[in-house]
Amino acid sequence: MSGGHATDPAPLQLETKISHGRVVGRIDHMGVDLSRRHLFVAELGNDSVGIVDLEAKKVLDRITGLKEPQGVGYASSNDVLYVANAGDGSVRLFRGANFKEIGRIKLGEDADNIRIDAAGQRVFVGYGNGALAVIDAQNNRKIADMTLDGHPESFRLESGGRRVFVNVPDAHAVEVVDRNNGETLAKWSTGPSRANFPMTLDDMLQQVIVVFRKPAMLVAFSIPDGANVASASTCGDADDVFADAKRHRVYVSCGDGFLDVFEPHDTSYRRIAHIPTVSGARTSLYIPELDRLFLAVRARSQQPAELWVYRPSP
Repeated sequence: MSGGHATDPAPLQLETKISHGRVVGRIDHMGVDLSRRHLFVAELGNDSVGIVDLEAKKVLDRITGLKEPQGVGYASSNDVLYVANAGDGSVRLFRGANFKEIGRIKLGEDADNIRIDAAGQRVFVGYGNGALAVIDAQNNRKIADMTLDGHPESFRLESGGRRVFVNVPDAHAVEVVDRNNGETLAKWSTGPSRANFPMTLDDMLQQVIVVFRKPAMLVAFSIPDGANVASASTCGDADDVFADAKRHRVYVSCGDGFLDVFEPHDTSYRRIAHIPTVSGARTSLYIPELDRLFLAVRARSQQPAELWVYRPSP
């Protein structure tokens, strides 16, 4: 740990471990149904999605027969779970109450991240060589495509605004798109940094926070103008990053086996914790409403896959 005092409690406390069963291979993104306390886990290497009952702390069910599921997103407005499948380029729809398949939308290759626009009743899905599909959640059909300069990795919807911020590693850029008409509003160069996969937004600081793998850096861009306003070294093979608005912290999960915790400090970010986890455990989800960070730990040797649950402190 760097910063603070040796006697300070770690800013993320491992609260419990939930067995995820004999799930083989890579685990990708997660989503949540807050009303039922169900966590959805994309088990890419297993062609399935696990449903975890967070109250009972156990796997409740599993959706099988998928094709390399990557992104998952639950819309409470219509009680539908959306699953993006990289293997066949489809988004499959499942009823939140019983996990029965109710539809399928064909997009194109490498269907990936999903974001839910609850207010606009729309679902955004990154796919292909450069597109965000827009799905109308009221009738579950694709209504538009937004064109990008390469395959989209993580992207975020502006809270209370019209912009979408998109990591486009192949274009060495963060692209800013109007989510109402698909117009490209800006293209922020990432300079010599490469492999910008994770992204989050800090509404209070008005920053887009991006984590690069080459080199392993956290970089903050100003939302108003795209200026690079802060940076810090971080753990390697990062796949997720989240802003904790309550504590003014940033959490980064990395495949090299660490969770990093940052706080903004003057014009930079200071790493206040470097918490060991497990090699390959790079996918996480911070849920502010539950005040917990969930880390997906893939199966290793004789150890089944698990979800590690962290409680922020204080």
